[in-house]
Amino acid sequence: MTPWEIKAREFGNCNCSYGCPCQFNDLPTHGNCEAAVGFQIDEGHHGDVKLDGVRMAGIFWWPGAVHEGSGKCQPIVDESASEEQRQAVLRIMSGEDTDPGATMFAVYASTMAEVFEPIFKPIEFEADVEGRTGRLFVDGLVETRGEPIRNPVTGDPHRVRIDMPHGFEYRIAEIGSASSKTYGKIELNLQNSYGQFANLHLNNHGVVS
Repeated sequence: MTPWEIKAREFGNCNCSYGCPCQFNDLPTHGNCEAAVGFQIDEGHHGDVKLDGVRMAGIFWWPGAVHEGSGKCQPIVDESASEEQRQAVLRIMSGEDTDPGATMFAVYASTMAEVFEPIFKPIEFEADVEGRTGRLFVDGLVETRGEPIRNPVTGDPHRVRIDMPHGFEYRIAEIGSASSKTYGKIELNLQNSYGQFANLHLNNHGVVS
């Protein structure tokens, strides 16, 4: 197993209601799961390969709850990554070099029936975790925007967080509202649904902090 560790910012959007029942071991809002997620590694390595600044993304679809399997995934890696960096992040995203079930990458990979060939294109990514704003754009593949949930009476931004001490993805996630449009082999159209913003610190064995 090649040792790896990353500190990254995550911005994702799924089709569930705000709060996402999956975070509480409940079934998804609409019976199935659809999501677009982006990451920027601010510090990291896979073995001797430095991953600082590498961006990656994924488009996901499951016909039912994630744990029921039969999922599909379109992995995307920023084309500016070197060949060594590409292979390294794809190994991380596929759950290789990771203890079983230790990270969301390993968990989601175990539920996939089909993983499409990775696409290497420029990824535009922004994520202000505390501010609950984000943007993920890959030309011809995904357009995702996130913002704070708004109070329905005053319009003021609403702040709520999920604290997961023993999770496989994050310790704290800021929750917002997001919308996505995706193209290609997995087509999604999500409007004002669950948005997740998190600072990640992960390695082979799970969440570090």
